[in-house]
Amino acid sequence: MAFDVIISGGRVLDGTGAPPYRADVAITGDRVAAVGRLGGAQGASAATVIDATGRLVSPGFVDCHAHGDATVFDPSVQLAALRQGVTTFVLGQDGLSYAPGSAGTVAYAARYFAAVNGPLPGSLAGGPLSVARLLDAYDRAVALNTAYLLPHGTIRYDVMGPSPDAPAPDELRRMLAHVERGLSEGAVGLSSGLEYLPGRYASAEELAALCVPLGGLPYVTHMRAYGARAGVGMAEVSEIAARSGAAVHVSHLHGPADVLLPLVEEALAAGVDLTFDTYPYLRGSTILAMVVLPPDVPAAETDRALEMLTSGELDAWWPGLAQTWPRLTVSHAPGLEWAEGLSMVEAAERAGVEPAEFCRRLLVETRLEAGCVSARPDEGPEGEESVRRMLRHPAQTGGSDAIYVGGHPHPRGFGAFARFLGRHVRELGDWTWEQAAVHLAAHPARRFGLVDRGLLRAGFAADVVVFDPATVADRATYEAPRTLAGGVDDVLVSGVPVLAGGEPTGATPGRALRA
Repeated sequence: MAFDVIISGGRVLDGTGAPPYRADVAITGDRVAAVGRLGGAQGASAATVIDATGRLVSPGFVDCHAHGDATVFDPSVQLAALRQGVTTFVLGQDGLSYAPGSAGTVAYAARYFAAVNGPLPGSLAGGPLSVARLLDAYDRAVALNTAYLLPHGTIRYDVMGPSPDAPAPDELRRMLAHVERGLSEGAVGLSSGLEYLPGRYASAEELAALCVPLGGLPYVTHMRAYGARAGVGMAEVSEIAARSGAAVHVSHLHGPADVLLPLVEEALAAGVDLTFDTYPYLRGSTILAMVVLPPDVPAAETDRALEMLTSGELDAWWPGLAQTWPRLTVSHAPGLEWAEGLSMVEAAERAGVEPAEFCRRLLVETRLEAGCVSARPDEGPEGEESVRRMLRHPAQTGGSDAIYVGGHPHPRGFGAFARFLGRHVRELGDWTWEQAAVHLAAHPARRFGLVDRGLLRAGFAADVVVFDPATVADRATYEAPRTLAGGVDDVLVSGVPVLAGGEPTGATPGRALRA
C-alpha cells in the first residue's frame, strides 16, 4: 500500500468523542485514505512519514469566530493560527466584512471595521466585491482554509446606506436577493453585529426574513446585549429562530455563567437549534468607538461623528466613563503608535491630559479607527469560573475572536486554541482530550456545513494536527500578545504539510470552503 503521507505511532483523536487510540493515519491526495495499524505485515509506505510517537493526532481545529478577513493573507497570521492547530477560519463575523457590496460599501466596511478586519489587498479593494470573488481570492492563496458568513450589516449598508429606518418592502427584497446569491456562491451562514452600525438598526423581523433561505446553515449573531443584560439578546435570538426556523449560533457568549447558562438551556428546551462559541480569556477587544461613544453618535457617518466629537456636543457624556478608562488598553492607534499597549489612563498621563480628552483626541486623529482591549468588570476568580462553566457546556464550540490588527492586539488570536488544550484540558480537566476534538473540530464543522471536515475518517479532507499533550500551551500574554503558541509542530491542510517541526513550509493549500 503506497500513500502520499503516513502519520505513524501517534494516538488518534478521531473527533467522534472516542478516547484516543493507537493508530496510523494515511493520506492520499487531499483525503484521509486509512486510519489503523498500517505497519508490519501491512507493508504501507509513503513519500512523507511523520513520526507522531508520544503525540496526539487530531482533526484540524475550526476557529468559529476569527477576524482574519484581510489579515489571513499575512503569513505571520497564518503561522499564529497553525501553531495552535487551527486549520480553518470562519470569517465574515459580526455582520461586517467586505462582500457582497458596491465599491462604496466595500470602502465603508473597510473604514468602519479597520481596527478589526484590517485593510483589503489592493487587488480586491476599490471596486464592487461579490462573495464568489472574495472566496476565489482566498482559495489556495493561504495556508489554511477559509469559510465565509454573509455579513448582514454590509448587506444592509449596500441597500440602505447608514439609514436607521426599517427597510421598505423593496429594500428588504434587495437584501434578501443578496443573501440568496451569497448562499449560492458558497457562504456558510449569515452573521449580524447588533451593537455595531448599521446592524444596530435592524429589527428581529428584518433579521428573521433574511434567515429564511439559510436552509440549515446558521444565523450567527453578535447579540444586541451581553453580560447582565444577555436575556435581552437571547430573547431576540429565540424570536428570530422561531420566526425563520433557522439554526442559531451566538458569538463570543461571555459573561456570568449563572446568567447565561439558564438562558441557553431555556432556548434549547424551547426547541431552538442553538450553539455558541467562547474564548478562554476574560478581556475583550473591539473598535474603541463602540465602547466609548453614546448610541446617538452616528459612527457609520464618520464626518458627522467627528463633527460631534470636536464641537463639544459630547462634553456631558465623558464624565460618566470615569470607571471605564482604567479597563481600556489601546491596541491600534494609527499615527499615535506610541500609545499602543498603554492603558487609556497611562496614555493620557504621557500626553499630559485627562483620559476623556485623550480618548476624544485618539478617536479624532485616527478618524474612529482606533482599537482597544477591554477588561471585564468581573475579571478575577469569579469570571474565570464562568469561562470554565461556559466551555464545558455541550453546545459550546471554540472561537478565538482573533483580531490581528494593531501593534498590541489581544493575545487570543495567538493563543486561544493552545490555551484550550494546555490549560483547560491538561491543567484544569475541563475537557478530556477527546472532548476537545469534538468542541474544536467536529462540532463546529457540522455547525457550518463543512461535511467533510472535523473527523479523522477515510474519505474526509486531510486537515490534521499533531501535537504534544505534555507541552501544548499558549505563550501570548496581554503584555506580549504576539508570542506564538508551543507544542503544535506538524499540521497538514488538504493533505499538504503546512507546518513541519513548528516552522511553516510555505505551502498554500488552503481551500475556500463552500457549504
